[in-house]
Order: sequence, then structure tokens, then C-alpha cells
Amino acid sequence: MIKSFRDIRNVSQQKSLMNKLAIPWAGTKTIPTVDAAVAAQIITPLFIGRGKEIEPILKDTCIAMGNYEIVDVNDQDAALSQAIAMTRDGQADILMQGQISHQTFIDAVVNKNSGLLTGKLASFVSIYQLKKKDKLILITDTYINNRPSLPDKVTILENALGLSRILDIETPRVAALASIEQVNPAIPSTLDAAILSKMSQRRQFGSVVVEGPLDIDCALDKKAAQRKGVQSEVTGTVDIYLVPDIDVGYPLSQLLVFIGKMQMIGIVAGTKRPVILDLPFVSAENKVTEIALAAMMCERGG
Repeated sequence: MIKSFRDIRNVSQQKSLMNKLAIPWAGTKTIPTVDAAVAAQIITPLFIGRGKEIEPILKDTCIAMGNYEIVDVNDQDAALSQAIAMTRDGQADILMQGQISHQTFIDAVVNKNSGLLTGKLASFVSIYQLKKKDKLILITDTYINNRPSLPDKVTILENALGLSRILDIETPRVAALASIEQVNPAIPSTLDAAILSKMSQRRQFGSVVVEGPLDIDCALDKKAAQRKGVQSEVTGTVDIYLVPDIDVGYPLSQLLVFIGKMQMIGIVAGTKRPVILDLPFVSAENKVTEIALAAMMCERGG
């Protein structure tokens, strides 16, 4: 079982995976992360952009001493389109955001005609390394879908479950979060959570246990759950936290990093190939771990 970020890096390095990483419109902010991943022998870089601007940045890097490729494209939008096409067609294994705005990058990735979607939608999974336990937890969707419907939440959950299996979590325990732990028809998130829980009981997600609705304290602490009359094997042992919407997910992901001082990585799930975003609150070291995770997903069929 993968229990830490170190485990993720170790798996990718031991396998010597060397997947091809496509980076559209790379620049001075992007190159150090790619260089560290090359030094760790995780990937081979494929740069799509202005070759005359990329080449000087590569001087004195590990990249320059190894194998790399540059596809010369003079326009940022064209570079992004070509990078997505090459990733979709198997000429690259992983797509990483270069110096392109978040919304432009995400919109292109999830475009139903020319993007990388495998199903109805993609979602973002934030992964945290717990401080006091040898364990990883997943939180989703923390970045892409603003107000997901119940069918959207089913897909978001399935995306996260696929990733959890790549991380060797055999029977994921899922907390479907809401503001309260009781089903209240006036609070739609509690209804969605209850339906997902019932679907889990009917084995519609396979070997998974979904409990909901749960508020944060019930999800985190079994004693708090028991005090409120909630009896579940999920409470206190959650692997995946399914948030009701981005107004909960995105601030929660930032709070855990900035106030909780927790280490975070993230990945886009629900795409044909792994996709890595450039989020400002992911540390330099953990950006390399994100690449290692993407490489591991390629190796394990994610």
C-alpha cells in the first residue's frame, strides 16, 4: 500500500518509468520542476513552444545532459492544442501545465471535442500526507467543478476511486460531506450524500464504503460520530472526502496547507492521460511528487 509521498517517488524511481511529459509553453517557473523530475529519472520532457526561448533556459540543467524534445510552436494557444493532441494520441504520456493560465489550460483539457476527457467530466483530487498516521487521504473535487449535480458527484467519486486503487487502497472508505450529519430535504448536499451512501450499500461502486451525510467532526472522529448517533466504520478512518461543491473543496484544500501545514499534491482525474496543474500552494518538492504520481498512474493503467 502506498502510504506516503516518499512511497510514490520510490515506486516511480524503482520502475525507471521514464514516461514522456508534454509541457506546453514552458518557462523559467516550469523548468526547475521538470529538471528535478529528469534528475530523478522519472520522465523524459517534451517541450511545445518557442524553441529559441526554451533552449537558453535549459543550459546547465540535467535536461540538457539527457534526452529531450522541442516542438517549435510560436503561438501559446497552438502550443496548448498541440500538446493536448500529442498526449491524446499517445505521443506523450503525461500533460503538465506550463506558463498558461489555469482557466485556459483546464478549459482546453476538458473540451468535449478536442480535450482529454474519458467520460462526462474531469475532476481534481487533492492528496494529503497525514502527520500522525502513515496514511494518505484524498479530497475531491477541489478545483474544477463548481456546483456538481448528483450525477456529477457519482462521476467525481468514481474518478477518485480509480485513483485510490492505483494507490493500493483496497476498500476505500468515503465520507460524503455536508454541513450536518442528518438528512435534511432543505439542504441538497445531505440528500446527495444519502443517495451515494445507499448506492454504496447496493454495491454500485464495487468494494467501497460510502457514508453520508457526514459533517467534518463526524468524519474525523468516531467518538464525535457516536455522540451524534452515527455508527459507521468510515468515521475516523476516512480515505476519501467527497465535498459538496468547490466553495467547500477549494478553501479546505488551501486551509490544510496554509494553516494545517499539511503536505499536498494533486492530479486531474477522469482524463485519458494524467494531467498536472501548476497550483501555487504545492511546494517545489511536491510538484516533483505529482509527476511521480502521474508516472505511476501510467504504469498502473490510470
